Amino acid sequence: MSVKTFEIHGEMKLRLGERCKFRVYVRALKEKDALEKLYSILGSRHKVTRNHIKVYSIREVNPDETDDSHIKSLASTDKVVLYA
Repeated sequence: MSVKTFEIHGEMKLRLGERCKFRVYVRALKEKDALEKLYSILGSRHKVTRNHIKVYSIREVNPDETDDSHIKSLASTDKVVLYA
């Protein structure tokens, strides 16, 4: 299996009742994993639960199409080495 880049469009409801649209790029093996990563990211950053997040679309994209430099650099690496 290879890691893919997914673009996720959606909307979240913030604490004050306002809605905020988002577009997030996530690296994952499957769409299901990308969705779980999205919930983790938005919950951590904005303290929203899954009930407050509405996903409109998930699509696989070429890493070169993204605006996120972190995603581009992860996609271009051949091997990741972890030091203990």
